[in-house]
Amino acid sequence: MNQVQKHDPHIQLLITGGTIDKDYKETTGELVFSQTHTEQILAEANCHLNIQSKVLMLKDSLELTDTDRKQIYQACLDSISSHIVITHGTDTMVETAQFLQLQNTLTNKTIILTGAMRPYMLGRSDASFNLSSALMAVQLACNGIYIAMNGQLFNADKVQKNRLLGLFEKP
Repeated sequence: MNQVQKHDPHIQLLITGGTIDKDYKETTGELVFSQTHTEQILAEANCHLNIQSKVLMLKDSLELTDTDRKQIYQACLDSISSHIVITHGTDTMVETAQFLQLQNTLTNKTIILTGAMRPYMLGRSDASFNLSSALMAVQLACNGIYIAMNGQLFNADKVQKNRLLGLFEKP
């Protein structure tokens, strides 16, 4: 059986927030950030990959600024891993992916952005599926910037969020 093998010691998981990490606050009825839930997602999936997680921020992607995107970019640049998965809110995921691609200095890395349309903690979420897809894709895809959502892998410059259907697609 042929397997693709890359010679990296680990996958870098950069956490930025987004719906995937939101939780319901009973006292106010709001969706808020208390902590990342990615470790719980990985544990439930019985994931034994060598993953090093780093929380950069816990923000709704609509609140991300250019400064935040520069922080994400710098974390990718500084990572010793050439395999990076970024959890991100879906509203501006495409903008961040394209921002990273435009920097033109991450060409020796495979970077996958992913998130969820419904918070993991609320159940019936796509969070686990999307994160698992991204982890698989980062090991198999060629170097570049991608978005993994809905069981598909999209190039950063060939994807859009269809808000009416609640999914990502080619333009």
